[in-house]
Amino acid sequence: MEKYLKLIDDVNEKGRFKPTWDSLSQYRVPRWYEDIKFGIFIHWGVYSVPAYSSEWYPRGMYIKGTCEYDHHIKTYGEHKNFGYKDFIPMFKAEKFDAAEWAKLFKQAGAQYVIPVGEHHDGFQMYESDISQWNAAKMGPRRNVLGELYNEFEKQGLTKGVSSHRVEHWFFMGHGKEFDSDIKEPLKRGDLYWPSMEEKNHHDLFSEPTPSQEFLEDWLVRCCEIVDKYKPSIVYFDWWIQHSAVKPYLKKFAAYYYNRADEWGKEVVINYKHDAFQFGCAVVDVERGQFADTKPYVWQTDTSVAKNSWCYTNGNSYKSAVQIIRDMVDIVSKNGRLLLNVGPKADGTIPHEDKSILLEIGGWLKVNGEAIYSSKLWRKSGEGPTTIEEGQFADNEAKPYTYEDIRFTAKGECIYAICLNMEGRSEITVKSLGEADASKKPNFHGIIKSVEALGYDKCEWKRDEDGLHITTEVVTTDKPVVFKIKVD
Repeated sequence: MEKYLKLIDDVNEKGRFKPTWDSLSQYRVPRWYEDIKFGIFIHWGVYSVPAYSSEWYPRGMYIKGTCEYDHHIKTYGEHKNFGYKDFIPMFKAEKFDAAEWAKLFKQAGAQYVIPVGEHHDGFQMYESDISQWNAAKMGPRRNVLGELYNEFEKQGLTKGVSSHRVEHWFFMGHGKEFDSDIKEPLKRGDLYWPSMEEKNHHDLFSEPTPSQEFLEDWLVRCCEIVDKYKPSIVYFDWWIQHSAVKPYLKKFAAYYYNRADEWGKEVVINYKHDAFQFGCAVVDVERGQFADTKPYVWQTDTSVAKNSWCYTNGNSYKSAVQIIRDMVDIVSKNGRLLLNVGPKADGTIPHEDKSILLEIGGWLKVNGEAIYSSKLWRKSGEGPTTIEEGQFADNEAKPYTYEDIRFTAKGECIYAICLNMEGRSEITVKSLGEADASKKPNFHGIIKSVEALGYDKCEWKRDEDGLHITTEVVTTDKPVVFKIKVD
């Protein structure tokens, strides 16, 4: 531990990034990240074994009165005899095939993939020298992250990783409130350590404050992932915004950016809840999006399932159409979509997850030029449907109509994407109407041609009211892309 902490300080002393917001504000978002628009998130771990409620099962199972607690007692018995650690030997991943996963993600049209490296439960999904509680030494006895990275490289997928470790400070603390397998003395190196009392974890100054020992352990774990696996993206879940974490967060960011300088590559950190000073990393919105275009790049992370990030026996799924429509809206506003799937404990990806991914991939195969490497147009869209801004607002499908159109641009083209044209053959793009000197200017550019991607017929005319486009009757509820060449 001390040796690694000294290494971190040495790297930061020599590198151009220092652990201060002033220094970290030198950071610039890489061009490659501006160009990517669609990624895959993977929640897979020991919590996939009970496959009940959600990935927060390890917390809920130790809280009396919760459905997880009652389910655990009924299914596995008393906690003192069967605790969370006893799921590890059951996590065998006997059907896990990294090549098959990578191929599926490529078919889905994804450009980057972020597997969960360590969730709140404290079990690492990679080979580690910091802790024995990892998938390479227990359970599957396979270096899951390493295997996936090898296959991602073959498919040309950008490699990322997420850390949810910091919440482990309190995540399983309720297990100390009754006779369970979580009891003192706990020490660093134990799976359940430190299992502290859970207070209001939305309080930036909540106590008991994470200790120096815990935060140094957190920092070293994060830096070990960087050094062993050289990810291009590191995603952090919430709670890194806690006041006690900030000095260590700045040390990590400086270390990661300095290491990237040594590698000769550019990297990205995703964060939530203003954990970083604005501009020092990339903003992420969980299960939600922004209402308007942003001048900075950002990301939405959401899941194919409405109720859970991991596989459960009762997952309720979104439709591929809902996800595609949201992706179009997000991309039109300078965002990108990170879409989560939850494999089963045996390593197979559920049929529902797979079907959704392949349906998205089919749409992108035809329409991807309007998404990949696209830029902002001067406005993100038009139409009556408004977006509720913020987190946890994307479970229900939005009532998009044929008047809801989103814009992207690339080269000589503007892409007008109608979010719901089902049953219609005509739309009007009001934002592309001819300019009238006597009225407020509309669009002054010269339209050379209009093409409906995936359709043979496309006719158009233009007047002050808009660009009127006619195609064959649309029988799909998926977005229709109109490629408009301008001069």
